[in-house]
Amino acid sequence: MPPSSPPLRPAPPRLHALAAQVLAAPPRLGPVRLVCVDGPACSGKTTLAARLAAALGDVPTVHMDDLYEGWDGLPTVAGRLRTWLLEPLRAGRPGRYRRYDWPRGEYAEWHEVPLRPALVVEGVGSASRVVEGLATSKLWVEAPEDVRRTRAAARDGGAFEPYWDAWAKAERDHFAAEDTRRRADLRIDGVSGAQDLP
Repeated sequence: MPPSSPPLRPAPPRLHALAAQVLAAPPRLGPVRLVCVDGPACSGKTTLAARLAAALGDVPTVHMDDLYEGWDGLPTVAGRLRTWLLEPLRAGRPGRYRRYDWPRGEYAEWHEVPLRPALVVEGVGSASRVVEGLATSKLWVEAPEDVRRTRAAARDGGAFEPYWDAWAKAERDHFAAEDTRRRADLRIDGVSGAQDLP
């Protein structure tokens, strides 16, 4: 389930306003302002994260897809997020993570996450309770399931389809346990781009 690179269009004015708000806030993760972009699969998180990272000044983006240990990795990903990124950044050190190689079914090379004014982490589980008190902004992106399934088929050429139902159940269980949607600072429609404060 590695993220594809969406075409990067200019961020709309509201994204620039959000970026300015994030950069004006005091950092909570050492010197870093953490922005988490969460929501169900194929809702538009990767596209939003890329545009927001650009609006923040081309800050680093970490994709949760690189941290899961395969299709069953959602329940344990918070531990890697904490150990690899949150703890070092909070201590004022660069973070680092090992990219999961989906075709090989194992972790591959390490990537460093430098200390920058902001960091965008996107993907299911990025706004779990492990980031509470550390995230400057938690965004929730949603879209109807039929739209998301169509996007998955177009993006992955049908590779996601055999895993969709099991992954969707894992997402639902995770979001219910973490109360992710309610805890978000901003909810975004992944189709229209409309924003809603909780």
